[in-house]
Amino acid sequence: MSLKIRLARGGSKKRPFYQIVVADARAPRDGRFLEKVGSWNPMLGKDHEKRVELNAERIQEWIAKGAQPTDRVLRFMAEAGLAQRPARNNPNKAKPGKKAQERAAEKAQKAADAAEAAAAAE
Repeated sequence: MSLKIRLARGGSKKRPFYQIVVADARAPRDGRFLEKVGSWNPMLGKDHEKRVELNAERIQEWIAKGAQPTDRVLRFMAEAGLAQRPARNNPNKAKPGKKAQERAAEKAQKAADAAEAAAAAE
């Protein structure tokens, strides 16, 4: 049985509230879970102490039993000092696509030709 420490959504429409639960990976998002180990209220301010609540000792016990936290829960655990989250970096994400690079090269070439023509005219 593959265990996950993940979020289960609660609250009403447009007012989310999440329980941090330990559940079987095959169970539905808001369905059956084994234990509630914390909560996250995204409606509160980022500096509010009740925004993220974690039961650290229970989380450590479940991780020792093989439970894997999801990325969002791992972020919360890293902020609380319970786990290390590896840094992710995608340097290619910010680069423009092929067509945009071709257009930029054409624009630079036209600017260089115009500058050259202006220098030759003088």
